[in-house]
Amino acid sequence: QVHLVESGGGLVQAGGSLRLSCAVSSAPEYIRGMGWYRQAPGKQRELVSAITTGGNTNYADSVKDRFTISRDNPENLMTLNTVYLHMNSLKPEDTAVYYCAADTRAVLYPRESWGQGTQVTVSS
Repeated sequence: QVHLVESGGGLVQAGGSLRLSCAVSSAPEYIRGMGWYRQAPGKQRELVSAITTGGNTNYADSVKDRFTISRDNPENLMTLNTVYLHMNSLKPEDTAVYYCAADTRAVLYPRESWGQGTQVTVSS
């Protein structure tokens, strides 16, 4: 069973920055895709950004040029260990619970395993 540990959420003013971290604390197989989803009250969960072991990334249109996903040990092409989401120029509409997801497949829509979620609140 894959266990993901998220950290870095919190309260920030509009225009501010936060960094989310997601660490794989245990995994029986290689993790080849990881990413972040978010869910705001009354809305569906949406993919924010994802990354694969090969370094491919994707972003939701709403966060392009503001958010950056990265990983530790980019030279490790076998598995992902820790993934970061650097969030800049935050807007009130970025307020949501952010969930880390992991996948044994090298996909840009990881969804096999999930973290517990971390709250991000952006005040205007």
